[in-house]
Amino acid sequence: MRASWFFQNFSENYFLEEIVAGEITLPEGLAPEPFVDADDIAEIAVAALLDPEGGRHGGQLYELTGPEALDFPEAIRRIGQAAQRGIGCRIVTMDDYAAALGQAGLPSDLAWLVIYLFKTVLDGRNTPVADGVQRALDRPPRSFADYLARTAPTGVWGAAS
Repeated sequence: MRASWFFQNFSENYFLEEIVAGEITLPEGLAPEPFVDADDIAEIAVAALLDPEGGRHGGQLYELTGPEALDFPEAIRRIGQAAQRGIGCRIVTMDDYAAALGQAGLPSDLAWLVIYLFKTVLDGRNTPVADGVQRALDRPPRSFADYLARTAPTGVWGAAS
């Protein structure tokens, strides 16, 4: 399985603190990403692990994406709508972003990794939507709208819908 960035990075991980604070800062030049639901990944992993040897999933390579590619400002805009609150999205140069990571106390080896991911993984090569979820599960991938509908009512972004 090769997965795109997870929807859950906005609610369980990397971007959550800034979203809750009301503004996220991102580096410029990020290509749209076909974010994928981690629940889809887990469902495929379970199916593959429980598949009899040489069965349906044997030897398969699944490129896992959601059904649409979104740029980060659009994803943040949609999260703000779902949470019924304003969430800003400030775009800065990659150098300024790297400096901000250091100022925030991120160790230099982790800051390097984050910058590498932004420069390499989000350079456009992974923007196309793939059919891996459909092939593995015989259903379309969960959408960002589905994720928002499930996640916003929890209040994780600062306001329950």
